[in-house]
Amino acid sequence: VQLQASGGGLVEAGGSLRLSCSASGRTFSGSTVGWFRQAPGKEREFVAAIRWGDGGTSRGDSVKGRFTISRDKAKNTVYLEMNSLKPEDTAVYYCACASGRGLIVSARGDLRQYDYWGQGTQVTVSS
Repeated sequence: VQLQASGGGLVEAGGSLRLSCSASGRTFSGSTVGWFRQAPGKEREFVAAIRWGDGGTSRGDSVKGRFTISRDKAKNTVYLEMNSLKPEDTAVYYCACASGRGLIVSARGDLRQYDYWGQGTQVTVSS
């Protein structure tokens, strides 16, 4: 499975971006797809995840109320809609897939649960 993340860029504080994650080699059926981010000098942080089958979602505390994760089954794509962006949201954003597993809520933020990772897309928020 190869994951392709796209949609990053430079945006001013308060602005919005939408990231996309698509897969080649298989569909996301039965899987959980997550977004993580990593800023320079920091550990990789959980952002959001969606269970493909029932659409159940989870979000990290730092993005609740601002970021929304969704999926388009027809396009086999997961989106991360990011609103009210802050400079502290600046990071490389990675999508990841727990292939064939619909993770329970408590597991979705654990990066060890994810088998496949995309290459990352840079998001920079200027103040």
